Amino acid sequence: MKVIIAGGGIGGLSAAIALSKVGIEVEVIERAPALGEVGAGLQLSPNATKALAALGVLEAVAAVSSMPQTLEMRLGRTGEKVFSIPIAKEARDRYGAPYLHIHRADLIEVLRRAAEFAGVHMRLGARVSAYVRDDDGLRVGLDTGAIVPCDLLVGADGVRSTVRKQMLGEEDPRYTGAVAWRLTVPADVAPDLPHSAIVWAGPGRHAVTYRIRRNELINFVGVVETDKWRGESWDQAGDLLELADEFGEWAQPIPDIIAACGECFVWALFDRDPLARWHDERVVLLGDACHPMPPFQAQGAAMAIEDAIVLAKCLQAHGISATALGTYEKLRKPRTSKVLASARANMGVFHRSNAFTQAATYGPMKLADRLFPSFVRSRQDWIYGYDVRQVQVGR
Repeated sequence: MKVIIAGGGIGGLSAAIALSKVGIEVEVIERAPALGEVGAGLQLSPNATKALAALGVLEAVAAVSSMPQTLEMRLGRTGEKVFSIPIAKEARDRYGAPYLHIHRADLIEVLRRAAEFAGVHMRLGARVSAYVRDDDGLRVGLDTGAIVPCDLLVGADGVRSTVRKQMLGEEDPRYTGAVAWRLTVPADVAPDLPHSAIVWAGPGRHAVTYRIRRNELINFVGVVETDKWRGESWDQAGDLLELADEFGEWAQPIPDIIAACGECFVWALFDRDPLARWHDERVVLLGDACHPMPPFQAQGAAMAIEDAIVLAKCLQAHGISATALGTYEKLRKPRTSKVLASARANMGVFHRSNAFTQAATYGPMKLADRLFPSFVRSRQDWIYGYDVRQVQVGR
């Protein structure tokens, strides 16, 4: 069998590794001329790191990551702590895997090396533009004019997936009503910032801070509700003065982090309601191509990696068949749909607009953290406790 994967991002590279491990020939088609320094920080919760262990890359990922001590929520303007959940030792004890922070470029590099070591062929500077079925399988057309035959096409080409568009027709993703600013600064800009993943909540906006790249950098993401759409590109430059207007009066070290950065980037956040189907004969979708979600549960990358491993299991058990692709969708769609719903709900939780709604929301959360800490920790068990290695496909 030969599989073509459209997209060399986290989901596409994870799928390439997973499929190679079960003996499938894989070629990745990526429109970028190089897999380079793109994006910013990612949170890898225990379900994600268990999936990376299944790919055989967890040790390499951990070597270039940072490990938070706690997961926290604070009020953005005052810095008052709402809750703090220990996570460093607790993640291994409770879920059997670490919680890590990583620069997206570092994760891509680890996955790229693992894919190439597994024999995956990379075709850069090209994009899948269409596919045609024939008696022997598929013929995949590239924007370079090349035509590549294969047995299966995996669309891992993001929220504006060309593969999804041909399969299901034109349908714009849903604008979430928010844009995200991102930047990184050297860690010594805020030496007293806890080694934690902190959500800073505020009216109509929130920020997230955490360390990446072996604690050398601080990653900042600021999400602001707005009717003004921005570009979806990861590398669209933002206006630092505008960013300072949004967060400059928040508690330290937020203003210092913004003041210290030389550049920032901004992009609109889109998601998509669950699709009617993820596959069509010898074509299947994966990751953001079928379930893009806002970053308010920090699960976008994790869901794509889980998808990749389950897809490989299904193809190993059933070959390239309707049974394999149907089983993959049946196993993955309920989980990804639930995570999407949870992520959407979190934006409202983070963005309470006045003192009354903040007190009504954050007061009980603060009390629960103090009186019922085990309950607070259990709230994420359904996400973090998932182990894709234990998924049974059947034959």
